[in-house]
Amino acid sequence: MTVSLRLASPADGAAVAALYAPYVRDTSITFEYEVPDGAEFGRRIETVLKLAPWLLAVESGPGGETLLGYAYGGTWRTRVAYRWVVETAVYVDKRQHRRGIGRALYGALLDLLRLQGFCRALGGITIPNPESIALHEKLGFTHVGTYPKCGFKYGTWWDVGFWDVGLREHPKEPQETLSVAALMKRPEAAEVLRRASAAIRT
Repeated sequence: MTVSLRLASPADGAAVAALYAPYVRDTSITFEYEVPDGAEFGRRIETVLKLAPWLLAVESGPGGETLLGYAYGGTWRTRVAYRWVVETAVYVDKRQHRRGIGRALYGALLDLLRLQGFCRALGGITIPNPESIALHEKLGFTHVGTYPKCGFKYGTWWDVGFWDVGLREHPKEPQETLSVAALMKRPEAAEVLRRASAAIRT
């Protein structure tokens, strides 16, 4: 069995939907009420890839490929002045915890966003979620604020905290960020994926 990180494509929508489903059905980690289907996730992946990477951690063996987790960067705010900031998320198959998958995926995502030219990344976390908070803070995020009781799910009002990390210096005149296609042509991007893949325990 080998583990690798790669970009998602719309064809991965069904596998991503299957991994995400327990988070919708069983937790308040996501505020969605209904599980999106594979076609919807295919559309989401296509949209995200116009801006930033959507990474998959996959394990390959004789039986084919198994999705272990995914991470992506999406639009934080739509006003044009916000375009050097990205909102990030990571999900790991609940049966695959304690293998370093989340940290490898999220670390690789942040490195790629840095190479693209994004300046900051923000992660929103439903509170309480000590595991997610610990992951973010291990990767350099700091807590910047909490919105109290802003999401209602399973009969409870939930707080949402935001964690922030600087990716690079803020230039006086920032250049436009690289496209994902241009990013993945850079040898540094391939090295980021190789290094992160090697960090996942098999």
